[in-house]
Amino acid sequence: MIYLDNAATTFPKPEAVYKAMDEMNRKAVNAGRGSYKTAHKMSEIISDTKQHIRNLVNTDAETPVIFSPSITVALNQIVNGFEYLDNENIYVSPYEHNAVARTIWNVSKKHKINIIEMPLNDDLEIDIEKLKYEFSKKKPSYIYCTHISNVTGYILPVDKIFIEGKKYGSINILDTAQSLGLIPVDSQKIGADIIAFAGHKTLYGPFGIGGFINISRIKLDPFITGGTGSDSLNLDMPSGLEARYEAASMNMVAIAGLNAALKILDQQSILKHERELTEYLVNGISEIKGTRLLCPTNENNRVGIVSIVLDSINSDDAGIILDEDYDIAVRTGYHCAPYIHSYLKDTDKMGTVRISVGQFNSTRDVDELIKAVAELV
Repeated sequence: MIYLDNAATTFPKPEAVYKAMDEMNRKAVNAGRGSYKTAHKMSEIISDTKQHIRNLVNTDAETPVIFSPSITVALNQIVNGFEYLDNENIYVSPYEHNAVARTIWNVSKKHKINIIEMPLNDDLEIDIEKLKYEFSKKKPSYIYCTHISNVTGYILPVDKIFIEGKKYGSINILDTAQSLGLIPVDSQKIGADIIAFAGHKTLYGPFGIGGFINISRIKLDPFITGGTGSDSLNLDMPSGLEARYEAASMNMVAIAGLNAALKILDQQSILKHERELTEYLVNGISEIKGTRLLCPTNENNRVGIVSIVLDSINSDDAGIILDEDYDIAVRTGYHCAPYIHSYLKDTDKMGTVRISVGQFNSTRDVDELIKAVAELV
């Protein structure tokens, strides 16, 4: 199989990840639930993994890092952790994933809040000047923004967006599902108050581990409650900025896999490789008549993910043929991104064919994909 669906999950994982998970499966006990040496060892692995995450976003050793079963769960904890006031304005980019979009929509059915999409320019990039005007008319209380679009690979100007929002006191939440471990995410420069992350995508860890980094130490209402292994006689969740949000037993197997991935992560090398493959892919697809490329034209504003629409066939059918006839795995459809497809004008083709490369892909993989698409059209 030629795997070109790395935006869904990177595959394969580095061998060190598989090895660490296999070893942990054989010796894992419950962290924080015992005073014996093995339980303490589990806690040390959790702490070490969190410190690697802090290092990756350039924050201090006291910054709370909260582990969750996935970034979707983490974003639910964040969105549902705020106490919303009537008529507060929540800004979202048109590139948001349903992990944000559906969760905020659900909250809007309970609170009188306004969900506002950020404006795009003709190139389908965030129009900062129009956004400044929107902020001045309708002041942002919260800004949710993905760092990289999971549909087009567009790198959003999150630092500019968040800086403008801070002029009005906004709380800024960054979704790094497609970026952390691939492009720089510097908490000292980017202006995010909370950074949510996924373990199984650009960090090259496994499923079952994600979370958020509470840069500004914002106290959220607990959304998931239960045992934490501490303060057990208290029916309220603990007051600490990590334990307060970490109910239930930790997934030590997934954490061990993420720990191994972080120890060998070579961000610069992976980014260089992805950028080279992306340019190779874009150049190849652009020569095929009957295809429409959906990605930023500026190569500095894109990485790793490219969507295409074929004139002669809908996207779902194209994906099936690529799988069955060519053994090429891509993602088709709307990619859990509800807003952006009205701008991409792809609904007549049932969404896009999304091609997403990773560190283990080669130019040969891309050549085979280009050849297959040429034959399809």
